[in-house]
Amino acid sequence: MRGAVRMITEIKGELQKRINPEKAEFLPRFFQAQPGGYGEGDVFWGVVVPEQRRIARRFYRRISLQELEALLQDPVHECRFTALAMLVLKFEKAREEGERREIVELYLANADYVNNWDLVDASADKMLGAYIYNKDRGVLWELAHSGHLWRERIAVMATFYFIRQGDFAETLKLAEFFLGHEHDLIHKAVGWMLREIGKRDFETEYAFLKKHYQKMPRTMLRYAIEKFDPELRRRFLAGLV
Repeated sequence: MRGAVRMITEIKGELQKRINPEKAEFLPRFFQAQPGGYGEGDVFWGVVVPEQRRIARRFYRRISLQELEALLQDPVHECRFTALAMLVLKFEKAREEGERREIVELYLANADYVNNWDLVDASADKMLGAYIYNKDRGVLWELAHSGHLWRERIAVMATFYFIRQGDFAETLKLAEFFLGHEHDLIHKAVGWMLREIGKRDFETEYAFLKKHYQKMPRTMLRYAIEKFDPELRRRFLAGLV
């Protein structure tokens, strides 16, 4: 137990050495940590992401999953991000199916701490998406039906792994499911994933948009058509497709 505390203390100490006061002031506004914001109450030290990733690469082989879980539950945002970065590295290096399963189970059990868009986007596809790609994908729909913003975004972003394999079906089903969602962080995630589909298969994205764009949230549509030819983008925005 003392060793676990020492490991976590050492990692947090490395993060604290890299505190940037200007970032510490800016990040709570950027991630809406103010009362009523989607990140309400979060604590930021102001450590930039490249520094967090460097620390993660230094420590991920030595830290246990139990220690990682404790760090993932830390109130400081950078501690949670660094923990997730190490968890991803452990997952990617794992040779045994059982180890990969244990990592994903830990991730899902701690979804309450994966509680901002950067934490979701840095982890969902790399672990959950990669793990369930050739398995039952029912967990995505449990997350999608959770009514919990970050779990819903995990469901969408996990499919980024599928998209990179040329498999678009689950993303399109989730995109249709979330057409009526009220939060722009889901609109942005879905629009982004539709855009990623379009990079690989324009006709598939176009067909989906043509069917649904008139009832699609404006932010979702804008994200989805961001790379379209300007004239086609204008026609979508004007409702003329």
